[in-house]
Amino acid sequence: MQARLLRNYRRQHANPIAFQAGETLVLGIRDNDWPEFLWATDARGRSGWVHQDRLDGNVAVRDYDARELDANAGDSVRLIEFAGGWWWAENEIGETGWLPERDLHIEPGTS
Repeated sequence: MQARLLRNYRRQHANPIAFQAGETLVLGIRDNDWPEFLWATDARGRSGWVHQDRLDGNVAVRDYDARELDANAGDSVRLIEFAGGWWWAENEIGETGWLPERDLHIEPGTS
């Protein structure tokens, strides 16, 4: 699927959490705005929001990268995976990261 950015989006965390399946995380609070996400810290001390489907308790069941994608209004992105109001997306130069669905216009007829 393709989408266009409705407004500029800038990443919120410079060095976000990323981990592989099987890693143990330290879990914190649940996000109020995005309740499917938990604050977590990996063994390297990096923290970020993690979608609950990547976890079984405090153990990762899937690889995950919380990197967000910087994008500008009007940019076109390819949508890859949806999780809790966010899309893992790829821009036209091959960079990937998460974008909030509320900032996207999904283009009809794309798949």
